[in-house]
Amino acid sequence: MRKILLLLTLHFFIGANAQVKSLRVQAEIINDVLADRFNNLLPTLMDNANMDCWVLITREYNEDPIVRTMLPAEWIAARRRTILVFYRNKQKNSLEKFAVARYAVGKEIKSAWDVEAFPNQYEALVALLRKLNPTKIAINTSVDYGHADGLDHTEYAEFMHALNASEQAKVVSSEPLAVSWLETRTKKEMLLYPTLLKITHAIIKEGFSNKVIKPNVTTTEDLVWWFRQQLSDKGLITWFHPSIEIQRRVTNEKDEVIRPGDFLHVDFGITYLRLNSDVQEQAYVLLPTEKKVPQNLQAALTKTNQLQDFLTHEFAIGKSGNEILKQALTKAKAAGINPSIYTHPIGFHGHAAGTTIGMWDMQNGVPGSGDYTMHAHTCYSIELNATHSIPGWDKPVRVALEQNGFFNGTQFEYIDGRQTIVHTIQSK
Repeated sequence: MRKILLLLTLHFFIGANAQVKSLRVQAEIINDVLADRFNNLLPTLMDNANMDCWVLITREYNEDPIVRTMLPAEWIAARRRTILVFYRNKQKNSLEKFAVARYAVGKEIKSAWDVEAFPNQYEALVALLRKLNPTKIAINTSVDYGHADGLDHTEYAEFMHALNASEQAKVVSSEPLAVSWLETRTKKEMLLYPTLLKITHAIIKEGFSNKVIKPNVTTTEDLVWWFRQQLSDKGLITWFHPSIEIQRRVTNEKDEVIRPGDFLHVDFGITYLRLNSDVQEQAYVLLPTEKKVPQNLQAALTKTNQLQDFLTHEFAIGKSGNEILKQALTKAKAAGINPSIYTHPIGFHGHAAGTTIGMWDMQNGVPGSGDYTMHAHTCYSIELNATHSIPGWDKPVRVALEQNGFFNGTQFEYIDGRQTIVHTIQSK
């Protein structure tokens, strides 16, 4: 913990509020966090899933999504065929980490392929498994989660062909273990997440300002590419292309130029230190006669904050996403809110593995990932919207919000707060 706190002090600034570390320091942090996950988290996850052996097989340019989370920072991708084996001996309280590959995988996973003894890589893998003699052999196949379905058909066929019948009978889906590896956030990772969100919020705040937007001149496409360029300039990347939406009082005015009276929406996120953000916020361009956001628009955002509360107050260990969705929608509708909830886990992936709470087109529940129950030490992107009838507007106004938070098992908290006041842009 001391090391990561020291690394967190080594950064350079990219604006008044946001900061990004040098690539070298980022690599040190990533490797430190990864070692902690391997040595202090993975043994518990394997015990909880009742799996004593996890085999991950992938090839360069066709990486298993989970293997990518296990590679050292210096590895941009897998090399040739990379096979990782994790063996948990609960009685000895040990975890052994092997790479059946030509190289050790960073400092944590030693190479376990004697090429002279076993010229064939799969023969080397089977020899290792026979030595370990696990009760189960977990592989990355999954019906409900693409993130946990990374073993491709060719590698699966080659692996199964190399095993004898009794060994094949030990092969199981790693899904419970794989999803828990992806969704569980460690203390070290949660030291990093606030900075990730502060950077995201700082860029949105600047984008929704007169520094960037010139009413009657700036277009939505101009603003979208401003967001993308900011990431490039600051040495960051994103996992999705940003979007900007305009709502207007009169719906037949449909050009892309941002004008006074426009109600703006942004969907924006970044990838940093192998974690992701996903944020949606709202802004209003004042009319020349206005000094503040119209009360009814601000009230609509406040009402949508209430929908967020109805949702997060339902979070509890052991509850499925579908249960949480149903209960939150019921309470919101009883309070006079017209809701839509499509909240997802977030972490190593933007749309991550874990408890799914609705989708925009599945408000009655999501089969599979919506049946997955909530666990502690997990992060969620609270994504939802509510529509509000406002006098003077042709159509109901849709307030769409998204903020990222952490569930510790008893309480949910936003990692860097949430939007409660509409961003204001002057019309001059």
